Amino acid sequence: MKKVLFGSVAAIGMMSAQAAFADTRLVVNCFWPPQHMVCTEVLPTWLDEVERVTEGRVKGNIPPRSVAPPPEQLGSVEKGIVDAAVQFNGLIGNRVSGPLVAMQPFAGSDDATAMTQALWETREQFFPDEFDTVELLSMWVIVPGQLFSMTDTPVTTVEDMNNLKIWTLPGPLTAMASSLGAGAVATPAVQSNEVISRGVVDAHLGLGGDALQAFQVIPYTRSMTQFEGAVYTTSFSFVMNQDKWAEISPEDQAAIREVSGLTIGMLAAQEWEDISNGVYDQFPELGIDVVPADPSLEQALKDAAEPITASWIDAATAAGIDAQGALDFYTSRVQELSE
Repeated sequence: MKKVLFGSVAAIGMMSAQAAFADTRLVVNCFWPPQHMVCTEVLPTWLDEVERVTEGRVKGNIPPRSVAPPPEQLGSVEKGIVDAAVQFNGLIGNRVSGPLVAMQPFAGSDDATAMTQALWETREQFFPDEFDTVELLSMWVIVPGQLFSMTDTPVTTVEDMNNLKIWTLPGPLTAMASSLGAGAVATPAVQSNEVISRGVVDAHLGLGGDALQAFQVIPYTRSMTQFEGAVYTTSFSFVMNQDKWAEISPEDQAAIREVSGLTIGMLAAQEWEDISNGVYDQFPELGIDVVPADPSLEQALKDAAEPITASWIDAATAAGIDAQGALDFYTSRVQELSE
C-alpha cells in the first residue's frame, strides 16, 4: 500500500512540475529591415533550434516590423514589450561596459568569427554577469566598418578628412572623424540611407559590405579606403526577458543555452562575413574602387582613438571590470584566432 501511495505522490509531483513549466511562446524582435539576414536567417534559425531541442515546448515568432527603435532593444526586453531582441552594444554604453571591448578602434580584425569567439571568451573570464537585468543568450562581432567616398575623389589622406562632410556611426567613429577636422553626421546604421541618399554628406564611415547592401547605399558609393588594421568593429548582444526565461524549465534552459552562446553567435558572424565578402567581390563590376589609405591617415586615426580607449578603460574599471586585462586578452585572442 505504501509503495502504491508513494508512486501516486511521485506521479502527482511530476505532473505538477510539468504544469509549472507550460509551453512557452517567444516574441523575438528584429530591428533591422525585414529583408536583413538577421531577420530572415539568424533569428529564425535560432528559433527553429530552440523548438527542436525543447521538443516544441518553447517556440516563437518574429514580428514583421520592429516594435522599438535600435536604441530601445534592451529596454523593450526589460519591460516585457518583447521577449528577446538583439541590442547594438554601442547604444547602451551607459548600461554595460564589457562588450565594448570589441568596439575599441583597431582592436579587431577582418575575421568576424574570430572576434566573436574572442569576445565570448573575454566575457566568460572578465565580465560574465554584467547583464544583470536580462538573460544574456549570445554575443557576436561583425566585419569592420569601412571608409567610403561618395565622390570621384577617394579619401586617403589626413588632408582629405579636413572639412569633409561624412556620415558615421555614433560614438568612437564620430569622435575620431571630428578630431581630424571632418563634419560628422551620426545616426544608427539603419538610418544611414536617409543621410547618404540625400547627398547630405560626401563620404561615410562605419558600414561593412553587408550594410552597403542591406541599407541600399551602394548606388551612392564610389570608392573604399583600405586600411592595414580594422579601424572599427561593432558588437551585439542577444538577450531575453528574465521573467520569460523563468517560465522555461531548467532542462529546457540548458538545451537553449547549447544552441545559443557561441553557436548562434558564430552563425551570425559568418553570415555577416559571407555577405560582406560577396559584396566586395562585386566592386569591380559595380565601379567601386579600392584604394589604400596613406599610412599617415591610419596613424592619425590611431592617435585619435587613444583617448577613446582610455575613456573606455576608465569606465569599465569603474564598473568593476579589469578593463586593461580584458582588452589585452581580447586583442591577443583575436590575433591568435585570425591567423
